[in-house]
Amino acid sequence: MQLSAYSDYAIRVLMQTALRSPERTTVAEVAETFGISRHHLVKVVHDLGRAGYLATQRGIGGGFTLARSPEAIRLGDIVRLGEESDTVIDCREDRNHFCRLLPACQLKGVLDEAAGAFFAVLDDYTLADLLRQPSRMRTVLGICGTQTITPSRRRYSGAEFEI
Repeated sequence: MQLSAYSDYAIRVLMQTALRSPERTTVAEVAETFGISRHHLVKVVHDLGRAGYLATQRGIGGGFTLARSPEAIRLGDIVRLGEESDTVIDCREDRNHFCRLLPACQLKGVLDEAAGAFFAVLDDYTLADLLRQPSRMRTVLGICGTQTITPSRRRYSGAEFEI
């Protein structure tokens, strides 16, 4: 499964915003940092604001900050926001005709199960998990910020790991 550019950009916007916190971030800054079209980012930032992930401010001195803590932003939710569907395959050949194999085919069920597993893994991670090394990431991206991001702790097979 390949993520859409929208999901990729949404995650990048949130990462840079968290790394610059508590300062505001602008669309222009994210576009410059990642070499992404400013036009594409405007819709992403708008949607993240409407969904409650960013607090936005218009006008001179405007920009956006995280509306939630990085620990409260699950990656699965962000990817679901960016993807048109969580279905891998559509069994319609066009709007009105379904594939002839549909009555006997098991492929859709298998792929739906795989997509469910994909999102289940993403739901186990937060924005904070992506930012385990904030000072190193700030250096690599050439940005500054002061917020300390606390990594999450996960349990797998009885062992505890810091992520």
